[in-house]
Amino acid sequence: MISQGDNQFVFFANNDGLLEFNGSNWKLYPSPNEAIIRSVKVIGDRVYTGSYMEFGFWKRKSDGTLKYYSISHYIKSKILDDEQFWNILSYEQWVIFQSLNRIYIYDTKTGSFKIIAPSSNIVRSFRSDGALYFQTHGQGLYEIESGKSKLIASNTQLKNNRIVNVFPQDDSLVLMTQSNGFYKLLGGVLSKLSTDIDDQLKDGSVYSCALVSGGYAIGTVSNGIYIVSKEGKLQYHISQRKGLSNNTALSLFEDNEKNLWIGLDNGINCINLKSPIQSYVDDSGVLGTVYTSKLFGGKLYVGTNQGLFCKNFQSNEEFQFVKGTKGQVWSLFVTDDTLFCGHDTGTFIVQNGQAQSIFSSSGTWKFEKVPGNSNLLVQGNYYGISVLEKKNRQWHFRNKIMGFDYSTKYFEISSDFEIYVSHEYKGVFRLQTDANLLKIKNVFAYKEPEKGKNASLVAFNGAIYYAYKKGVFKLNPKTKQFEKEPILSTVFEKDEYTSGKMIVDDSNRIWLFSKNYISYFAPNKLGNQLKQNSIPIPVSLTNSMLGYENITQLSPSNYFFGTTDGYYTMNISDLVFKNYSVLLSNVSSNELNGELHNNPIDVEGEFNHDENNISFNYTVPEYNKYINAEYQYALEGFQEEWSDWNVKSSVNFKNLPSGDYVFKVKAKFANSNLENTQVYNFTILKPWYGTNFAVIMYLILGFISVKLMLDQYNLYHRKQQEKLIEENNLLLEIKELENEQQLMRLKNEKLSQNVDDINKELAASEMNLNSKNELLTFIQDDLKKSTEDGDSRSIKSVISTINKNITGKDSWSVFQDAFAKTDKEFLKKMKEIHPNLTANDLKLCAYLRLNLSSKEIAPLLNISVRSVEIKRYRLRKKMDLAHEQGLAEYILAV
Repeated sequence: MISQGDNQFVFFANNDGLLEFNGSNWKLYPSPNEAIIRSVKVIGDRVYTGSYMEFGFWKRKSDGTLKYYSISHYIKSKILDDEQFWNILSYEQWVIFQSLNRIYIYDTKTGSFKIIAPSSNIVRSFRSDGALYFQTHGQGLYEIESGKSKLIASNTQLKNNRIVNVFPQDDSLVLMTQSNGFYKLLGGVLSKLSTDIDDQLKDGSVYSCALVSGGYAIGTVSNGIYIVSKEGKLQYHISQRKGLSNNTALSLFEDNEKNLWIGLDNGINCINLKSPIQSYVDDSGVLGTVYTSKLFGGKLYVGTNQGLFCKNFQSNEEFQFVKGTKGQVWSLFVTDDTLFCGHDTGTFIVQNGQAQSIFSSSGTWKFEKVPGNSNLLVQGNYYGISVLEKKNRQWHFRNKIMGFDYSTKYFEISSDFEIYVSHEYKGVFRLQTDANLLKIKNVFAYKEPEKGKNASLVAFNGAIYYAYKKGVFKLNPKTKQFEKEPILSTVFEKDEYTSGKMIVDDSNRIWLFSKNYISYFAPNKLGNQLKQNSIPIPVSLTNSMLGYENITQLSPSNYFFGTTDGYYTMNISDLVFKNYSVLLSNVSSNELNGELHNNPIDVEGEFNHDENNISFNYTVPEYNKYINAEYQYALEGFQEEWSDWNVKSSVNFKNLPSGDYVFKVKAKFANSNLENTQVYNFTILKPWYGTNFAVIMYLILGFISVKLMLDQYNLYHRKQQEKLIEENNLLLEIKELENEQQLMRLKNEKLSQNVDDINKELAASEMNLNSKNELLTFIQDDLKKSTEDGDSRSIKSVISTINKNITGKDSWSVFQDAFAKTDKEFLKKMKEIHPNLTANDLKLCAYLRLNLSSKEIAPLLNISVRSVEIKRYRLRKKMDLAHEQGLAEYILAV
């Protein structure tokens, strides 16, 4: 089932639950018992649904979502096992839930129930003009009166044939049956009503039927939908071949805008029966891509990539192929009551459904009249420009204009017989011809404007215009230069360019195409100012081939548009809609990377400071396929200016700072601005540290902090004074210590000097001692020799005296004892570090410790200076000193 609410939202009973569509977004509410929802009916502000052993209603919460409330749980014990509720009807304060076994009548005021349990299974229930009916198997049609059933028709046709629906007609009822079409019931008498489709309905495939504007919509199991007038005349047969998703129409519903909704075996379709735009889609591929069209002689001619087709205008008949035109038809042109066809193979004249070739040397793009000469036509060809001439009431090829061989898809002839050509890959040219249109005298190629993809050139309102991605440019007749036209160029702003194709209709309107709009401009009736009208139909819906868009004016307000797979028509006078309103459908918020939370819509919002990502969803509940609603929004407190018009039905503001905001959204549909503007006020709270209480606490803490700082400063100041006094005293003490240290250093230096002097004296003493001993020994030796020669008592006495004066101790021992007194540990350390040193080595070390040179050491050791150097070298080897390390420096450092 399908139903619609007062807010124009549409609801569908769906396999997975209750499906809601608001014109912009779909939302599925899961079934309360995870069963298929079989029926739905909107009554007031409630959405009633029925499913497996369950029925109840949904009610909208403050945040815009629906919440389910069960009714059947009050009478759970009375519901039959395995019972499903297939239909819901309303009558005044009562809601009727129908299963295949019984009818439950619920009083919304008292909450009480009445149950009707017929003896036979119920086929279907109906409401018609304030009366309630139901049909049972093999019994006939009943009416419900005072809560009880009453048999009103038991005709054989009704016992053996399912009634699909019941409609009022004057004082009678019109019954739609499953197999035999329509019947009329008046005063218990049943009579057959004939229609154009009785034969098609005899197979018993009718499953649904609805009363629509001007007639009846009939849904079948295998043949799609038939729409007939109340008189029984077939108006449309819409099947899968003509656009339905499939041919099984299980339910039909006409909404408040006269759109027909179809609940299919799988899916949902909507047919805009009263739309100002109607489309024909060629799924068979016979017609192909439409490049051009023309209304001529009461027939509508359509040129496609398959050839030329025609049919009687405003008829439902199929298009018929015009023989001999197989191939691409680029243009159709009418002049002098003759229809010209620009074809891939040349030029044809079409008469009485036949095509006659008059030029076949090259493909033909388009045609233009020659100013002042009705017997000449100029045609743009694949390889230049040629002339057609009328002689003896017959059109013939006259000549090719020599001097220009480029493809001439778009061209115009000015009043001074200059030809302007737009070539997609070479740019714009101005061609000067001779008076007889035989040759080109001069070719001027424009540097500006540039060449462009899908660019075009057209004459409009007495001027020549060129359009490409950078805008629309108008030819200045005085300077012969193209100048940008600001009003027309607005169509291609904001990256809207898709095609520069321009078309001028019979009412002197110029049409342009962009990504999201079809726009037309017409001169103002009180001046030359152009007035713009934009129709929000995007390229994705029109399915036009870019650069080959085409329009034909069929009547003052009705237009024909060719597409890649058929065509659509548009009545621009009917593109005025005033009864729509923009609605705010959802306001959600979330923290950064957090989950979305729905918020009440009808009260002012209040959000925590970190919940400052706010999303708004809004909609205009309209269901036209081609025309999209456009929206404009502003956020006072953040974005004061209104946004650009956009078809997007939602907006998100991220990381909003704390403060008060007012969100506003308005909409327009087709060329009409909707009257209402939705307003939503909300506040993003300050963080706890930014509240008034926090500010007061900050002031108190600040006062306390200042007081503590002053106290600490005073304490610090006192301590600094005390510290300064201590430092001064310390400095005096340090000064005294430094003076004492200076005296000590001087004493130490003096002692060190004394030690050095003593060392020198010690060395000198040893040298003197050695010299004395050596001298005395020498004298002793000489005297001994003398005594050998004689026995002189006096000489012996002298020798005895010398023996007494020669030092008894070894001079080295004396020196060692004296040295140990000045440098106690040196020889011990040297022996520990280098245990392989001999006594002579230690002696040399002692002399080097006294900082004696080799020259000074030589006499002490009673050897030559050279021998000292050798000893020093051997000592280095024993100590294993590095080459760069001095022996004396090493010994002094021990």
